[in-house]
Amino acid sequence: MADENLIESDDPEVRRPTIDGKFYWTLFKSTFVISAFTVGGGYVIIPLLKGKFVDEYHWISDKETLDMIAIAQSTPGIMAVNTAIMLGYRMAGVPGAVIGMFATVLPPLLIIMLVATFYDLIAENEYVQLVLKGMQCGATALLVNVAIDLLIKQFKKKLILPIVIIIATFVANLVFDVNIMILVAIDGLIGFFLMREKIYG
Repeated sequence: MADENLIESDDPEVRRPTIDGKFYWTLFKSTFVISAFTVGGGYVIIPLLKGKFVDEYHWISDKETLDMIAIAQSTPGIMAVNTAIMLGYRMAGVPGAVIGMFATVLPPLLIIMLVATFYDLIAENEYVQLVLKGMQCGATALLVNVAIDLLIKQFKKKLILPIVIIIATFVANLVFDVNIMILVAIDGLIGFFLMREKIYG
């Protein structure tokens, strides 16, 4: 096992872990739990990912989290799986990516097998439906909380263009019902042409 971190971070709050057996177990356990509680859509992974790997472990920064989510959303496949693969690969290369993928796929696979076995009993169960509705409401609240937190951090950094992109994208989708894929493409082009100096300057 490698004793040194695979990729360093410019963020002083990020602490790259030693890549050993304990790390792989922590990665598997964490991504397994996150996948098991990603209820209500792929975006629910955002607050769970941030809470575990940014706030608790300090393995990645807020910016890295947003980058992973943006790439995961823009590439084919399940968002949660794409994100877990990128996280694992960034932390520990191919072995990390494989562990992240396996740990993320395993919970829904087991749950789907259970649901399929007892489909009639679960599908018509009023209590199960109420539990799912409650979990979806909670997931929505978590998403709103993370969105507000990230927006506040952008305001604190006084970066005008990211703030304008956030507000304009929100208004375009909510008010004018512009297709989200078009908005993602436009935001990507804006970032590529207008924000390069912030990265390379």
